[in-house]
Amino acid sequence: MPRLADCALKPLTLADGDRVLAWRNQDRVRANMYTDHVIAPAEHALWLERALADERAAYRIFEHQGRPIGFVSFTDIRREHGRCTWAFYLGEADAPRGSGAAMEYLALDEVFGPLGLEKLCCEVFVFNAAVIRLHHRFGFVEEGRFVRHYRKDGEMKDIVALARFAEGWADDRQRLAPVVFEEAAV
Repeated sequence: MPRLADCALKPLTLADGDRVLAWRNQDRVRANMYTDHVIAPAEHALWLERALADERAAYRIFEHQGRPIGFVSFTDIRREHGRCTWAFYLGEADAPRGSGAAMEYLALDEVFGPLGLEKLCCEVFVFNAAVIRLHHRFGFVEEGRFVRHYRKDGEMKDIVALARFAEGWADDRQRLAPVVFEEAAV
């Protein structure tokens, strides 16, 4: 279990490009993504250029003890509606146990803190039960299911739509801190 002081979300930079591409092209990451082909360096470079210029998105590198180990994206940021969509993954297979939960905790803190939004949305393949459970643990509720919504591996797959609201996050963050992080209180 990581310590809160050892974890941070840092803005994505051009210098992170090669690392993110290597992470994103891993089989274990691609298996849970809509876009699951191996991404070529030229395709990734175009995405990175657009991503860094996108005013309706914020991309973060998750670090543990200063070591980059994961990626977080906040996309379709709609301040007029108080919401955005997010996705995340651990890029390093040897990330400390509990890093995914730490990343989710920091992401919620950023969305409901500095970004000042009211709702965080995500879509998860129904077969990714571990991530669905993690989101439920953090107070996400299922808003629906897109049945036979996305073709993957030659079969139509269901997608679970989830959302977390800012209301109650202050209490939940206090409750979750000792469960997610080594220290007893935040």
